[in-house]
Amino acid sequence: MAIQLIEHIEIAPGVMGGKPRIAGTRITVADIAMWHVQAAWSVERIIEEFGLTLGQVHAALSYYYDNREAVDESVREDAAFFEEQGKKYPSLRDEMDQLQSKSE
Repeated sequence: MAIQLIEHIEIAPGVMGGKPRIAGTRITVADIAMWHVQAAWSVERIIEEFGLTLGQVHAALSYYYDNREAVDESVREDAAFFEEQGKKYPSLRDEMDQLQSKSE
């Protein structure tokens, strides 16, 4: 697959795990895609919530649709990693819930 340059999108190995993101921010293409596609947020809402420009949001969505399989796979890998970490290291809330259920 050829790398396409899209203005507003950058990939830096030491930032956000090398995931494509809005240049100069820590907002990833996957963040924009999930808010727009899965959460059904409008482009206008994303702009207002995060102080982005119309060009930045559209660039992220363009990158997402051009690279959908790779971005979706990255999201799945992240979700699996965090699920596994949650099993290894339960949160304080999880531990409190377990203690409370045992005392009932």
